[in-house]
Amino acid sequence: MFDPNIPATNAEATSVMFRGQFNGLKDLIDAIQSINAAVVDAVDTVNPGDPAVVTLSVVDSTLHFSFQLPRGNDGGEGPPFTSFLIDSVSTLNPGEPASVSTTYDGTSVRFTFAIPRGDDGAAGPPFANAVVDGVSTLNPGEPATVDTTFDGSSVRFTFAIPRGEDGGEGAPGPPFANAVVDGVTTLDPNEPATVETTFDGSNVHFAFSIPRGGDGNPGPQGEPGGPGEVSLQQLTDAIATTSNNSNAVATLMMAVSDPPTQSEMQQIADKLDELILALRR
Repeated sequence: MFDPNIPATNAEATSVMFRGQFNGLKDLIDAIQSINAAVVDAVDTVNPGDPAVVTLSVVDSTLHFSFQLPRGNDGGEGPPFTSFLIDSVSTLNPGEPASVSTTYDGTSVRFTFAIPRGDDGAAGPPFANAVVDGVSTLNPGEPATVDTTFDGSSVRFTFAIPRGEDGGEGAPGPPFANAVVDGVTTLDPNEPATVETTFDGSNVHFAFSIPRGGDGNPGPQGEPGGPGEVSLQQLTDAIATTSNNSNAVATLMMAVSDPPTQSEMQQIADKLDELILALRR
């Protein structure tokens, strides 16, 4: 049996003495139960300043704990802080874990972020063009919208656009006296006829470009005429009457609205056709 009083102070050490002590220790060790698990049965909070207590027991090879822990003293009011500050945001490689670190400088909580970027995306399908599928008109004040779709080759748009508010009646436009033809230019056959218009505040000015007719086929051989001579007066009289071809075309003498109406422009176009036909030979 183990005796804690052996060996005595200043006693002579012998092998028999130590053999007995060692055998006694072995017996005590062998008698200790094996521990297979540990369980916390309870954790109780006691008042600040009370001593912490731990109670142990062994039940069926399981070590049981019961704790009594004093809570801390009530803390005082912490210093105020005014804001949160982001010190930096760094970009990581795809797949790296995001992280955030914080510090407190006495007034502000400061953040430092590290955020991984996304993987590179695959190239999208090509498209040939953009197509407007429709444009609808909304009431004044409604928000404009645009819807987009992609059919694999074209981006398709559908617009909804509010019309403007109805404007007030405008002041009467300045009157004008008549229409003035500034010039008539002859073009080669088959060139397109054109007309340019300007308004000087009172008159509508026209500048016409009219193609001449194509050369006709040669006529039949005329009968030989007698000898003769055209006098200078006869030639002058003939030239003086060449403009008579347009005498039958009356002037418009109309007042055109600002802007001109479709009916007024049609009247001008009809008068232009009448003039062209009168000038033909």
